[in-house]
Amino acid sequence: MKKVLILAVFAIAALPSMAQVKYAVSGTYSANGKKVYLKDELTEKMIDSTVVADGKFAFAGTADKDALMDVKTQKGNLAMEFFNDGTPVIINLNDTTLKGSPLNERLAKLNHEMEIPQRRFEAKTAKMTEAEMEAHGEELMDEMNKVIDGMQAFANKVFKEERNSLIPVAFSLFYFYDNGLEAYDELVKEGVVFANHPYLKKSRDEVESILKPKDGPKTAFIGQQFTDLEMADPDGKMHKISDLVGEGKYVLVDFWASWCGPCRAEMPNVLEAYNKYHDKGFEVVGVSFDQKKEAWVKAIGQLKMPWMQISDLKGWKCAAAPIYKIDGIPDNILIDPQGKIIDRGLRGKMLHKRLEKLLNKQ
Repeated sequence: MKKVLILAVFAIAALPSMAQVKYAVSGTYSANGKKVYLKDELTEKMIDSTVVADGKFAFAGTADKDALMDVKTQKGNLAMEFFNDGTPVIINLNDTTLKGSPLNERLAKLNHEMEIPQRRFEAKTAKMTEAEMEAHGEELMDEMNKVIDGMQAFANKVFKEERNSLIPVAFSLFYFYDNGLEAYDELVKEGVVFANHPYLKKSRDEVESILKPKDGPKTAFIGQQFTDLEMADPDGKMHKISDLVGEGKYVLVDFWASWCGPCRAEMPNVLEAYNKYHDKGFEVVGVSFDQKKEAWVKAIGQLKMPWMQISDLKGWKCAAAPIYKIDGIPDNILIDPQGKIIDRGLRGKMLHKRLEKLLNKQ
C-alpha cells in the first residue's frame, strides 16, 4: 500500500500544467427543442448546454488540452466521448458517429464496438414486461454480468493494443476495476504516453472508492481480530469460521447469496484463486445471505464451490450483517493466521495479487 501511495504522489507531482486549446463541436440530432450538454469528464461538470434547432447544435470555447469530454443528450441515454486535441469534432447523435482527428475517430469506433452487447441487452429487456423480467431474473442477471465481463475484457484489449495513444484513458475505469489498483502503478512505472493524463488517476481513485472505501465502517475492521460466526452447512452440521483459522492459513470469508448476480459473476474468480493457492494455505468459507435452502444448495452446485458453506438462512437478517456492517454483497474479509482481518472487499485480480504477495513468500 505504501508503494501505491508513493507512486501516486509522484504521478501527481509530475503532472504538467494543462495548456488551454480551443474546441469546436458541431453536430446533428433529430430531437428538436431538446437540450444537449457538453461535459468535462475529469471534473464531471457541464461546461455548456444548447438547444437543438433545425436538427443541429454547436459548442465553442477553450478547455484543457487533451481533456476527455463528451456530448450528452438531455436524458443522458446518449453520449459521445472525444479528446480536446484542437481538431474540430462533428458528432451525429442519431447514429452515434463522429468525425474529427484520427484519435477521436478511433475512440468513437472502439466505444461503439464495446457497447454493442450492452445495447442488445437493453433492447431485449426494453421489450419485456415487468412480470417477464421477474420470471427470468436470474437468467437476465447472468446475461448482464457477461456483458460487464465482456466490457472489461474489451478494455484490457484496448490497453494492450492502443498503448501509444491517449485512447486507453477513456477505458481506464473498466481496466482498473478488472486489474486492480496496482495496475495504475505499473502504468506509471512503465511510463506509457498516457500515464500523466489526470483522468487516469481519477479512474484509479474512483475504483478504489468502490472497492475499498476509506475510513468507512467496513474498513474500520481492518487490523482488528475477527469475530467468529457459527452457522449450519447444507447438511445441517454446525461450523465456525475459527475451524479454519490457524497457523499458516489465510481465510477469505465470502459474503454472498444465490440471488446476487454480482456474487455469482465473481465466484469463478474466487474459485480460480482457491485452486491456485489452496495448497499454499488459502481457505475460503462462504457465508450465504439466502433465505431459501433449496436455492442456496442449487447455487453451490451450479457454481462448483468446493469450500465450506454456511448460512443461518435469514437473508439480510443474517448474523454476519450487524457484526461486519454488511449492507451490500458481494463482500468479504481476509483473515491472517493470527486471526487478524488484514483486508476487505478483495475482488477480481486484486484478490490474486494480494494472495500472491502473502503466499508466494511461504
